[in-house]
Amino acid sequence: MPPSADITFPILFLIAGALLLYIGAEGLVRGSASVALRMRIAPLIVGLTIIAFGTSSPELVVSIKAALKGNAEIALGNVIGSNICNIALIIGVAAIIRPIKVDKNFIKADMLLMVGVTVLLILLMFDGTLDAIDGVIMFAGIIVYNVATIVSARKSSIDSVKIVEGDDVPEKSKSVAKDVVFIVVGLAVLILGANIFVDGAVDIAKFLGASDLIIGLTVIALGTSLPELATSIVAAIKGHAEISIGNAVGSNIYNILLILGVAAMVTPINSVNVNIVDVAVMLAVALILFPLSWTQQAISRKEGVFLLLVYLSYMYYLSTQMSV
Repeated sequence: MPPSADITFPILFLIAGALLLYIGAEGLVRGSASVALRMRIAPLIVGLTIIAFGTSSPELVVSIKAALKGNAEIALGNVIGSNICNIALIIGVAAIIRPIKVDKNFIKADMLLMVGVTVLLILLMFDGTLDAIDGVIMFAGIIVYNVATIVSARKSSIDSVKIVEGDDVPEKSKSVAKDVVFIVVGLAVLILGANIFVDGAVDIAKFLGASDLIIGLTVIALGTSLPELATSIVAAIKGHAEISIGNAVGSNIYNILLILGVAAMVTPINSVNVNIVDVAVMLAVALILFPLSWTQQAISRKEGVFLLLVYLSYMYYLSTQMSV
């Protein structure tokens, strides 16, 4: 049988899985947000917590499924690759569509926290394993982050609430039953999509001779970042490009603290095979947002092109690693 025939079904599985992940995340977000609004939780809090979690849910489900199937390195590669993708690709594309205005307080708080949790991950990987204790530390971090976000959101201005009340937070549905259907079906589709996606990715990795870590850094990272990418592109087209940077930074924090935290508690994750280049790029793209954001308090189209070129260069580097 020719090689192309061997890889056809895994590729189809990957595409189908990515599509189901996107649909499932969308349903979960809409149902959860509607329930929250029905309970009179402020739209701003919904946007900063439920929406951020919803767009990271594909990474979470895929990482847990990979860990349970004995491919825990996929979870680590997924997070590192997704965090690079969120900044270099997603913010880059959004800035090219429309320059992104950046608030000073956002730079001081959320962006600084993203760098902090990135450094925390690097420190926890030093001993070669992310174990259950490391997982508990990271998971505790996401709880503290959510509590702090809610407290901060309650002190926010009315203007801030109006911003999040727009296209970014789904409206309250007409019935609780509809909300429950969205949540249950969304979660079921997410799990199904994760199973199909991971199976396709693992088969492709075996076919190409690539490690679980490499396939997590590339195909899975890009596939699970589809919700963030779609959200950011739509927001930029509608004139709300600043949403993309909040979405990306928030997702990066969730990816490390929640996703790796849960995955590490499920099963130890070997970090010995993580290349220093991958870790350096993850930290570098997090740090580079500071100078880009400080220039005229915005990320320009030229800076967006620069970020996109960084991502394409990194993908080229990973492609060379697959053939090694």
